[in-house]
Amino acid sequence: MKHSAFTATGKGAALSSPSQVSGLEPSLAEVGDYVALMKPRVMSLAVFTAFVGMIVAPGEVHPVLAIAALVCIAVGAGAAGALNMWYDADIDGVMGRTRRRPIPAGRVTPGEAFAFGVTLAVGSVAVLGLVAGWLAAGLLAFTIFFYIVVYTMWLKRWTAQNIVIGGAAGALPPVIGWAAATGDVGLAPILLFLIVFFWTPPHFWALSLRRTDEYRRANVPMLPVVSGAAETKRQVLAHALLLAPISVTPFLFGYAGLLYGIAATIVGVAMAVLAVRLKIARSDIAAYEAGKRLFSFSLLYLFILFAVLLIDDWLTPWMPWMPRLTFG
Repeated sequence: MKHSAFTATGKGAALSSPSQVSGLEPSLAEVGDYVALMKPRVMSLAVFTAFVGMIVAPGEVHPVLAIAALVCIAVGAGAAGALNMWYDADIDGVMGRTRRRPIPAGRVTPGEAFAFGVTLAVGSVAVLGLVAGWLAAGLLAFTIFFYIVVYTMWLKRWTAQNIVIGGAAGALPPVIGWAAATGDVGLAPILLFLIVFFWTPPHFWALSLRRTDEYRRANVPMLPVVSGAAETKRQVLAHALLLAPISVTPFLFGYAGLLYGIAATIVGVAMAVLAVRLKIARSDIAAYEAGKRLFSFSLLYLFILFAVLLIDDWLTPWMPWMPRLTFG
């Protein structure tokens, strides 16, 4: 049986659905759309680096509390992603790689995305504070705030250094994981922060070189748009050359073993070589391919570093002869 409603005057103007009575349109969003709002790829990187930071920290964390903390970090990262998509919906609708996201595609309304993001942010910070301490929760809250307010609302639209400064948000998860495990922050997690921080610019600039026209059309002042391809290539190489020795610092400072030191040296040199190839590429086609290879390898780079750091930590009790000082 169909439902009907009548006007206050009793003239019998029937409405086609209950949603029209309240003036609200039914949501077209599905579960997958809300998952997409959370940027699962970015979230997975945040969770992985936070997990490594938690595991290599001194002491032990109860498995239940560790899992709860990681879930909170994942939800907090998802909240940042959802709020980023809410604010950047105008940009996403212009760019080819983002126009199919839930908001510009019309499957999720901006209001729904905002409410979803705020709910996740508040909930993740509150629960993390209860299960892992308020230092970790405060760092998570600061990360979300920095990513949304400082990077998304300010830096991204106003300066070509948006990725350089904004990279601090993506570099904080290993520090949050460490703080969740220990209740404090020392030099070791700061070194992990610096690795991700200096990794971010060459990673994103390699991508932006291939998307310059889209960023220009969206009026986003990415470095290739503002300073051109040649300067961007130079900056990519400079940051790759800085990243290589910084990635080795956990070994140099005695916080990781020889296995990590060798792996960090190899991938650091490989990253620098790819940056050199991008720098010397003459044709647009050669530069496009060099940038594509650098971007792809940069994803592998961070995974290798943190995976080897984790393996190095696990192997320590079985390899006491290997040169290594524990974190702490």
